[in-house]
Amino acid sequence: MKAAVLFEAKKPLEICKVDVAKPGPHEVLIRTAACGVCRSDLHFVDGAYPTPLPAIPGHEAAGIVEAVGDEVRTVKVGDAVVTCLSAFCGHCEFCVSGRMSLCISSDTRRAKDAPPRLTLKGEPVHQMLNLSAYAEMMLVHEHACVAIDPDMPLDRAALLGCAVTTGAGAVFNASPVTPGETVCVVGCGGIGLAAVNAAKIAGAGKIIALDPVAEKRALAEKLGATHSFDATAENTVPEVVELTKGGVHHAIEAVGREASAETAVKVLRRGGTATILGMMPLGSKVGLSALDLLGSKKLQGGLMGGNRFPVDIPRLVDFYLRGLLDLDTIIAERMPLEKINHAFDELRKGDAARSVIEFS
Repeated sequence: MKAAVLFEAKKPLEICKVDVAKPGPHEVLIRTAACGVCRSDLHFVDGAYPTPLPAIPGHEAAGIVEAVGDEVRTVKVGDAVVTCLSAFCGHCEFCVSGRMSLCISSDTRRAKDAPPRLTLKGEPVHQMLNLSAYAEMMLVHEHACVAIDPDMPLDRAALLGCAVTTGAGAVFNASPVTPGETVCVVGCGGIGLAAVNAAKIAGAGKIIALDPVAEKRALAEKLGATHSFDATAENTVPEVVELTKGGVHHAIEAVGREASAETAVKVLRRGGTATILGMMPLGSKVGLSALDLLGSKKLQGGLMGGNRFPVDIPRLVDFYLRGLLDLDTIIAERMPLEKINHAFDELRKGDAARSVIEFS
């Protein structure tokens, strides 16, 4: 199969012919239809986060099941599926206590003494984030994918695997929004725009979008933001606090920078919650002041939006098919796998919402 391989951090990915193994027990072989280009992948490509190499990035994907291994019970050949990096084992402490997105069990990967799922000229290729979706085929554990309604367009379904699951999950799961409450989303990339749209679905009152790029603020308003501001302007925080008569109930950080996380804390009202979704550079720190603590403000992480993706993703598909969730607006550009490095260059610029790699 054809795949985009990362051989060295800070170097362009190379399109190579990679061999994929046959599915073993609990494994599913998927023909990839589309894969979103996410900043999380960029962190590994640019060396901000270490990862074993060579590897195939890509984790926000959708496709069609080609084959299944023994004991697979959740999907069948021909199913349309969305993949998710938060693969779950189903029996660890996190899984059985309802926090599936925190599962780190090795049970969803092949044993170290087993043949690798991916090889290049006979040598192993590492599977990044349990998926490696910048490839024509994915071989994954059955608990890394979920079957969806076949009427769902797969280029849009791909976004559900990370951006929408994370952004919407912050609204529905990690920091549940009660109808009428105020929400501020810091950063209007794919995750932030999904959070804005989800806040509208949840019945939030004022929905405020912060981003330095005017075009992305316009997208946020199209998706449900009632107000938007330049995140870098000096008067933005006091304007948000004044607009909401003391600050917002929920602030969602969707960038991955200390400054944007600090903004999320600053716009909170007493008793409000800031949820940090973005992958910050290693070593970054964000905190609450003594006055913040006295005001019962809360700061939390929200890995993958605290999702329960086998339940959440089919519901998000239903929202799209019913016209409630607008995924079309989030996609800025579609391109073939051969343009993956161009897609990362555009992501580094930060002007567009989401690019999608499409496979023929």
